[in-house]
Amino acid sequence: MLITIPDILTPEEVARFRTVLDGADWQDGRHTAGPQSAEIKRNAQIPLNSPVLPDLQARLVRALMANPTWVSAALPAQILPPMFNRYEGGQTFGVHVDNAIRVIPGEGRQIRTDVSCTVFLSEPEEYDGGELIVEGHYGAQTVKLTAGSAVVYPSTSLHQVTPVTRGARVASFFWVQSMIRDAGRREILFDLDQSIQSLGGEMGANAPDVVRLTGIYHNLIRQWAEV
Repeated sequence: MLITIPDILTPEEVARFRTVLDGADWQDGRHTAGPQSAEIKRNAQIPLNSPVLPDLQARLVRALMANPTWVSAALPAQILPPMFNRYEGGQTFGVHVDNAIRVIPGEGRQIRTDVSCTVFLSEPEEYDGGELIVEGHYGAQTVKLTAGSAVVYPSTSLHQVTPVTRGARVASFFWVQSMIRDAGRREILFDLDQSIQSLGGEMGANAPDVVRLTGIYHNLIRQWAEV
């Protein structure tokens, strides 16, 4: 299940992020890549010890947790602190799959990567190329979103970023350990939750059918969640 979510960040918030990022120091993105990925990864990243990183991470996580659609899609148990990357001058990241386990920097605590997320911080017209291509059971999906929008997809997916041939593609990327490990079950819960929200808007949140469906949703989470 690949889901795109608009307006995670407002235009004003995007501008503040870009002001900080554009003035920050960057390093070769291969510093955070494993041996296999390092051969095909060509981009720049904000260093994990950068003084600008903690505030940006906290702001982005607050925005994500305030967005009901993102929470419904990811059902987060733990979020790896967001990182930030930039592609320009033909840089690319070839076809790869994300590591199953990541270590939270500075803590040594491990999380399982169930959900991958990218938040775009450049407008599509600012750069050529740079599409995120995610392969799934029904073929490849191409993603290039407006600044402030996010895409979430299963971390088990093969994916790539195509070469950026003009301008710069700036984004945040990170992983989530979901309360619901199985991607198929997350999809069921997302569809059910979205239907409940839609029906609640039409019938009222306390309409009997809406309350009944809400109970089914929470009972499924009780059965499937790992917390």
